[in-house]
Amino acid sequence: MKRVTFYHAGCPVCVNAEQEFLNLVDATKVQVDIVHLGEQKDKISSAENAGVRSVPALVLDNGNVLHINHGATLEEVKS
Repeated sequence: MKRVTFYHAGCPVCVNAEQEFLNLVDATKVQVDIVHLGEQKDKISSAENAGVRSVPALVLDNGNVLHINHGATLEEVKS
């Protein structure tokens, strides 16, 4: 099973992207970990290490990062 991580900050752009993405994913084939960086600020460094620069973003199991639309930069999420 593939495993991906969806990072967001809880803004309307992020929440909409999360819901749209989850509606498209076959949960029997892909495990999606949702990380709300606005609530889990301790995960910001792991998001940065994965290559996330803005949210919403999807980190694939092969290490590729897909930046989806633009809700906020990680610098904005930190503050």
